[in-house]
Amino acid sequence: MIILKTHKIKLKTKRIFLTKGTCSHTFFYILNREFGYPKPDEEQAIDPLAGGIVQQGYQCGMLWGASLALGAETFRRYKDINKATVVAIQATQHVIKSFEKQTKCIECEDFTKTDFKNKWGIAKFLFSGKFLSCFKLAEKWAPEAIKAAHEGLELDQTQSTQKAISCASEVIRKMGGSDEEKVMVAGFAGGLGLCGSGCGALAAAIWKTILDLVKDNSWKPTFPDPVSENIINKFYQSTNYKMSCYEICGRRFKSTKDHTEFIRNDGCDKLINVLAQS
Repeated sequence: MIILKTHKIKLKTKRIFLTKGTCSHTFFYILNREFGYPKPDEEQAIDPLAGGIVQQGYQCGMLWGASLALGAETFRRYKDINKATVVAIQATQHVIKSFEKQTKCIECEDFTKTDFKNKWGIAKFLFSGKFLSCFKLAEKWAPEAIKAAHEGLELDQTQSTQKAISCASEVIRKMGGSDEEKVMVAGFAGGLGLCGSGCGALAAAIWKTILDLVKDNSWKPTFPDPVSENIINKFYQSTNYKMSCYEICGRRFKSTKDHTEFIRNDGCDKLINVLAQS
């Protein structure tokens, strides 16, 4: 029975990926339906995070999509925003561990061996058949992603009574986002689940900007996407062309509490304001 269910999930994942077109959209879509709450607008708005944040090669879009779905589910489960934030970050970390077991890395560029910032790199990726590796990974990991998502939401929650702040949630707050949207991106904190890679605040700003346009029926997927490119350019100017959380902050965060204290003490405040106004 389990083998049959796993096979069905794999087949469905391949079909969804072909229909939706991006890894980020695919995993947000799959997990939202696993939890029983489709969010079509929010799912479409995550398209630009594919390719490791607008083709920058950082964390795989599957992780951004999974994290948003986890954030949405924690908001439904917990009325307390602090608790929901902590659980969203912990669950994201658990899903990342599951992903790493499959790939031994979390960066899009490391897995695909492709520089998506380079026109020829993209052409080679498409015409050499390299893109099939992403389909195969999605198909293989989907059952494990669902399992890890459920496990992550049930982890020890002893930290959940503490005051918790996510840099990504702060961006959404300053952009006028709802409590649900703030919790949805909470797992992006510290370079996605505190792993120190591509900036989670940047990812949140891109997603929220596109979401508002989607809801207003004024955004169509294009490649490259000028809206996302504009945000990326302002971000790079503000960070001296650094992208990873570790490089920008000059440190890694050991826990949600550690990250919260950093943000509370105005860490990344200037960058958060730049992103919120972009």
